[in-house]
Amino acid sequence: MASQNRDNRVWSASSLNVQLSINTLLDTAGIVEVLNEQKQVILKPNLVETLAPPITTPVTFVEAVIKYITKHCPELRIIVGEGTGSLEYDTFHCFSELGYNRLLSYPNVELIDLNIENLRHMKDPACKRWPEMYLPELVFESYLISLPVLKAHSLARVTLTMKNMMGCAPPEHFSGGGPWGKSTFHQGMHEAVFDLNRYRTPDFSVIDGSVGMAQAHLWGPTCNPPVETFLASYDPVAIDAYGTTLLKRNWRDVDHISMANGVLGNADSFEIIEL
Repeated sequence: MASQNRDNRVWSASSLNVQLSINTLLDTAGIVEVLNEQKQVILKPNLVETLAPPITTPVTFVEAVIKYITKHCPELRIIVGEGTGSLEYDTFHCFSELGYNRLLSYPNVELIDLNIENLRHMKDPACKRWPEMYLPELVFESYLISLPVLKAHSLARVTLTMKNMMGCAPPEHFSGGGPWGKSTFHQGMHEAVFDLNRYRTPDFSVIDGSVGMAQAHLWGPTCNPPVETFLASYDPVAIDAYGTTLLKRNWRDVDHISMANGVLGNADSFEIIEL
């Protein structure tokens, strides 16, 4: 979606009461009106490995979003979809180990491994890193809500909503024979994340910044003090830019955000609304 068509407001709320804050954020964003026009929604957490939050998205955070959607859009099909980066186990193992199986008790909720879905093959010569791309058909057939956690990253500097889309990339095309299901993204990481999002970027994002990873994405200290903030936005670039500041970094130093600025959203001027 072109940047000029994005609502570039970023809503912020305390994370201390998860359900109350999620309700407030989604009410204020008007997401019900949007979802009422959809047949199905994908909720895309970050379950890169079977590591506990705040490295991965807490099931309580995703559950709060599901409770809100099932209350206001009871007929909507809800897909919790992710493609883990591990080659040692599948995403269903992540779902099981991290408590996501309990979400199946909610009506119309499914858990889907995006690593093994039917794929769409696309080409775009404007994408220099990925002139060809394979992504699950499902992500084009659904409204996509990204639900990442707030983390620094050892290669990408931050991993927020745009980088969370790497979970959609199928290992059969992006492992590159490496030790990780998305290993080829490590070569030219920023260009790779930017190009991926040119093919498919989140329609809406809610970031769990209740804690925050201060230095890296899989190890190291958490933010001290905890950030204790949830963010929501229709603009993936704006929310990533603001999320970067919460990690005490400058978004202009994060190349994939700078590349996406003015193309996929707006990092230069967005409105922060504290609720």
